[in-house]
Amino acid sequence: MDPSGGCPHAANARLLAGGAVVPVVLPGEVAGAAVLGHAALREFLAHPDVAKGAGYFTALQEGRIGEGWPLRTFATVRSMTTADGADHRRLRSLVSRAFTGRRVEALRPRIEELASGLLDEVTAVADGAGTVDLRRHYALPLPMGVICELLGVGPEHRERLHHLSEQVVSTGIGPEEVVAANGEMIAALAAVVAARRERPGSDLTSALIAAREEDGDRLSEQELIGTLLLMVVAGHETTMNLVVNAVRALCAHRDQLALVQEGRVTWAAVVEETLRWDSPVSFFPFRYPTRDLSVGGTVIPRGTPVLAGYSAAGRDPEAHGADAGRFDVTRDARHLSLGHGPHFCLGAPLARLEATIALERLFTRFPGLEQAVPEGELPRHGGFVGNGVQELPVRLGPGRGAPPR
Repeated sequence: MDPSGGCPHAANARLLAGGAVVPVVLPGEVAGAAVLGHAALREFLAHPDVAKGAGYFTALQEGRIGEGWPLRTFATVRSMTTADGADHRRLRSLVSRAFTGRRVEALRPRIEELASGLLDEVTAVADGAGTVDLRRHYALPLPMGVICELLGVGPEHRERLHHLSEQVVSTGIGPEEVVAANGEMIAALAAVVAARRERPGSDLTSALIAAREEDGDRLSEQELIGTLLLMVVAGHETTMNLVVNAVRALCAHRDQLALVQEGRVTWAAVVEETLRWDSPVSFFPFRYPTRDLSVGGTVIPRGTPVLAGYSAAGRDPEAHGADAGRFDVTRDARHLSLGHGPHFCLGAPLARLEATIALERLFTRFPGLEQAVPEGELPRHGGFVGNGVQELPVRLGPGRGAPPR
């Protein structure tokens, strides 16, 4: 795996031509595997003999994974993403009520308010040619603002938490940077916890603290910090990539944008097709077979760290047809980009709502918006976990999107 990342789709197509499951070499010469085919990935994600707990990671248990390994946090953070069975159900239940469909829908007015305010800022900061970095000024602060309000994280922490989140999910930084980033992230989240302990509110962090203090058996301090880390990183990085990837896709496929603007297709359909065609997560670590396991005709040895290849599965011709590589908002966009099985993304309803509102508000305000830099010149995300770009310069178009009276 190339630790510097880059656009995954050409490499995915080559790998898929050879099979649904492939052996890979992870950073540090660690042997792993990636499940790329849609059917194989669906089977693997829900298989009863596949675990998430680091106790099943053979190389880790044998002491072959150092503290500075760039993917170590994915394996060892104490949260629902590395828990199985009863532990997973316990941790998931502590936060699941904040992400029910009804509670997420109740956030709609606030998300719309945040989106409108950010679009005012987009207009204000655009240069004389109407060019602005949409990722920095819109796609990032919208989901970051929403998840931080849910968690009770003050504005003073947000920029730092985003910077640290990018480092935590990066596969292209050195061991010393890995250790430093993880240490700083834990310290920053500990400061958030301390503030909420002193001044509890109606936010999710205060509720988790109360659960911890009322019954320590339900949530350890490590699990509290690990759960917040998961919420912060997953709560904004993936939605940010989803919005950016959708804007890029629509700017490159004006005929598809026209279908939505004419009311023939919904913005929700755009979100689903983007999730399939350009998944915001490319390869997500880790799952481990608890025995030698045959998946897609390939045996994955017990204890192997396995990547879920969401970006590859989204363009698998066996699942999506010969035109799987075509962006088509009218298709039935079946995908696995939000997971499958017991670890299906808890924040899926929120991510879908945020992205739908973000795109609808953006293209209503700036119907002539276009990408200002050729696709090949956009700097890519620094790693093979996330799938996105580091900036997205756009031209706002005629009228600069003055808000309706």
